[in-house]
Amino acid sequence: MTKVQEIPLNQIRRPLPRENDQQKVKALMESIQEIGQQEPIDVLEVEGQYYGFSGCHRYEACQRLGKETILARVRKAPRAVLKMHMA
Repeated sequence: MTKVQEIPLNQIRRPLPRENDQQKVKALMESIQEIGQQEPIDVLEVEGQYYGFSGCHRYEACQRLGKETILARVRKAPRAVLKMHMA
């Protein structure tokens, strides 16, 4: 089951480092400031911990805007699913 909710940015772990396109981040920052975050990021909830693997640009844009939370589509998953994402 997936649900969309606001999650504190500092509770999302991003285990796979990624180099973001700074122009895209800047454009998203402007858009989020003007009209808010339109598209939630996807996170896995495993044993009460949140893991983000997508939405890197939206995540960084919200972070740089000083937002406390981010809109996320949360999917509960067992540790085995998390391991598949890490492979």
